Amino acid sequence: MKKRLAMVTFGCQMNVHDSQRIEEIMRADGYEPGHDVDDADVIILNTCSVREKAEQKLRSEAGRLKSSGAVLVIAGCVAQQEGERIVRDMPFVDAVVGPDNLSELPALVRNADLGAAPAVRTVHDLDDPKFLENQVRDGAVGASAYVTVMKGCDERCSFCIVPYTRGAERYRPAQDIVREVCALVAGGTREITLLGQTVNSFVDPSVLRDDATESQFPALLRELAAAAPALDRLRYASPHPRHLTPALVQAHADLAVLAEHVHMPVQSGSDRVLKRMIRRYTRAEYVRRVASLQAARPGLTLSTDVIVGFPGETRADFDETLSLVREVGFTALYGFKYSQRPQTPALRLDDDVSEAEKQDRLQALFEVSEAQTRTHLAAMTGARVEVLVEGPSKPGAATVVGRTRRNEIVHLPERIDPGAVVVAEIVRANKHSLEGRLASVKHAAPAPVVPTLRKVLLPVVHA
Repeated sequence: MKKRLAMVTFGCQMNVHDSQRIEEIMRADGYEPGHDVDDADVIILNTCSVREKAEQKLRSEAGRLKSSGAVLVIAGCVAQQEGERIVRDMPFVDAVVGPDNLSELPALVRNADLGAAPAVRTVHDLDDPKFLENQVRDGAVGASAYVTVMKGCDERCSFCIVPYTRGAERYRPAQDIVREVCALVAGGTREITLLGQTVNSFVDPSVLRDDATESQFPALLRELAAAAPALDRLRYASPHPRHLTPALVQAHADLAVLAEHVHMPVQSGSDRVLKRMIRRYTRAEYVRRVASLQAARPGLTLSTDVIVGFPGETRADFDETLSLVREVGFTALYGFKYSQRPQTPALRLDDDVSEAEKQDRLQALFEVSEAQTRTHLAAMTGARVEVLVEGPSKPGAATVVGRTRRNEIVHLPERIDPGAVVVAEIVRANKHSLEGRLASVKHAAPAPVVPTLRKVLLPVVHA
């Protein structure tokens, strides 16, 4: 009888990708993923440490599960950040595994089953980086998939713990990326999202030269478009504004496969705060770059991340952020209150914005952003849009949900197979989503085909 595995995932798209790969690793070792924590033999909590709240949620969940009788594993960024401290503070935890040590999970779980002492594995693979791939078996892939192109971060923003939990930037050979994407598309995947902490800083390590001073990410996008012509949509997350180069803008103008939406974190609209954050761009530079992107691809929508209450942020600084949100016209926004994170340079700054003021600013930010979202969605009523169907709106539902090329969420009242691309007429705008009715089917859910692979060598792009 197979042992039962439960995954609990906190945080970003990278963590979602890692959790999917963990399930594949454990399935190959005889475990059956997809169980609830209440009836699992092994529970893995894949953690996020970017926000203090996520870390607090982890500790609460781990405490709740300590008497479950299951093997309990803490994985991900908090595991990397805290290491041995986790087993000192929570001796009921059986293993602590950082993001670069996930392939060791089966052995660590087997040892825990045999009564071994808690194990801690948090070693960055800086010398010989390994990347977890999607395992395509018998065409069993989803409508959408994440593919990692790099990991780690060299930006060193003063508020961010990622360089410490994920390490320095390490890049994956372009040939491996193309091979994985082609296999996924051959298996039926319609949409690929390329992942990296600063995804658009990518440089192919197999052709790295001493004079490679600019990202090769635009060249990678072009190679993927050529190698996988059946791919319907190509996205990427999360880019950094510094690497939104003219070459990347031109790729959006030239490549129809690139979806008409980009998530481009800004964090603040105040130059003074951006400097304290060590973001290494100005407000004017950010606005100019995203404006060039929208000019190159008419109709492209933008979303962003914003931190409120950063140390030293005055009300005038915050008002500049609100004005930037209005100026750019983001259709979606993820806002956060600043919280101190271990090992970050911002710890040297006084956290001088009160919690009450942070909450007031966050609420004001959401009021502006949600008004823009409502206006954007309301304007789509009556429009016809392409929707990639992702699956049921919720388990067992007769309705399905999907996304447009501009990343709007659309609910449809018909049963449609995941992976189908349909044309929907929008009949209603909700607060954060749209409702539509089926007008036509552009592409039925795809049948698997045999992939064709070819050697990839990417030039260094200069723009």
